[in-house]
Amino acid sequence: MDTPEIIQGGMGVGVSSWQLARAVARTGQLGVVSGVALDVVLARRLQQGDPGGHLRRALDRFPAPAVARSVLARYFVPGGLPGDQPFRPVPRLGLLPRTIAQQLIVVANFVEVFLAKQGHEGLIGVNYLEKIQLATAPAVYGAMLAGVDYVLMGAGLPTEIPRLLDALAGHEPVRLPVTVQGALPGEDHHVALHPRELIGEVPGRLRRPRLLAVVASATLAGYLARDEVTRPDGFVLETPVAGGHSARPRGKLVLDACGEPVYGPRDRVDVPKVAALGLPFWLAGGQTGPGHLAEARAVGAAGVQVGTAFALCRESGIEDGLRSRLRREAARGDLTIHNDVRASPTGFPFKLAALPGTVAADDVYAGRERRCDLSYLRTPFRRPDGAVGYRCPAEPVDEYVRKGGNLEETAGSRCLCNGLVATIGLGQQRSGGAAEPPLVTLGQDVGFLAELTARHGDDYTAADVIAYLLANPST
Repeated sequence: MDTPEIIQGGMGVGVSSWQLARAVARTGQLGVVSGVALDVVLARRLQQGDPGGHLRRALDRFPAPAVARSVLARYFVPGGLPGDQPFRPVPRLGLLPRTIAQQLIVVANFVEVFLAKQGHEGLIGVNYLEKIQLATAPAVYGAMLAGVDYVLMGAGLPTEIPRLLDALAGHEPVRLPVTVQGALPGEDHHVALHPRELIGEVPGRLRRPRLLAVVASATLAGYLARDEVTRPDGFVLETPVAGGHSARPRGKLVLDACGEPVYGPRDRVDVPKVAALGLPFWLAGGQTGPGHLAEARAVGAAGVQVGTAFALCRESGIEDGLRSRLRREAARGDLTIHNDVRASPTGFPFKLAALPGTVAADDVYAGRERRCDLSYLRTPFRRPDGAVGYRCPAEPVDEYVRKGGNLEETAGSRCLCNGLVATIGLGQQRSGGAAEPPLVTLGQDVGFLAELTARHGDDYTAADVIAYLLANPST
């Protein structure tokens, strides 16, 4: 398997779509689909009538036809739902998931990776969040059934994933540990997956993909690399300016005049220390223009990972009108990306694009009724009776507090799940005709956009981004 120089970031929910990943892979670089919430993406696309028939084409190739047919029967709406009709919900995640929930996750990840791999011989990866532990096993299995080449995982340490990949390659049953807040010593909390029981029929042994751990420090990279049980196949070293979630600053949290966390010398990645581990690595965050690739190679990196430039390109999954607004604002220098310490229910700083009409705007946030009906980021916790419950700071405040949550944690907490799904045009319709408002995350360095669009036009493509990144900086 070739080692790419450029990795296209796995962004948001459906922003890194199969169309984007395929376009990047066709250039010889690593195209990456976002593996977050693909079950709801597939279900809602099918309810929109599957324009173009791409999803049904992929479902026809799923190795367990009966499972694919059941998903199609449950969610496909010929011609699509009327615009004011709400989408049918998908099952929520839990420690004891329903069979149909795990089947939908497996099928959805298969579909996205299968479509991304069509029409070329390039490399396709899938990006997951370690935080969403309840979905990891079926999601990875579905991607492997489609022949995914790389698995990338951040938002935590993927210590269990090397063993998971080894087991799933042989369709073996797996048990993935799940973190439960307040769990007592010795309590075992996990999600189980039994591939043969789940889909009934399995193909031959699967090819094991490479694992890239997304980390923000050499210490974490060294921790993972120290033992072959936890050792990934490489690292993506991410700085705080990268889009989405970022690591908290080390030490006491200090905010600047804009309310953003202050990062200091202790937060800089010791690149030579990572290089000494002997595993390939890529630099991410602020790798936005010609010359950055050469600079990364000069310090021993295999290349760079780039997100925001791809998020704003033609093949991105961001809804067309919203993407055009973002490009215009950014090109004029009017777009602010705020690293908000309260926005994400995870407790990690999260980049919000300050765009009117989105959940980043205080008036939109205040006017939205709080709910937690997708629930990907809710946290399992131990109840006083020993049972496991689930809570999220972005859910209704009284519910969160009733479940033992801290009232202060609800202030400013945005529903990332609904907001990110709405960003790709799949927002749920609510009572009264209102639709869920979008929420956009981008990297904080958007200064590259003026030069990129000057070279390749406002409606630039993923291939244009690759050409721009590979160009000689003096030209």
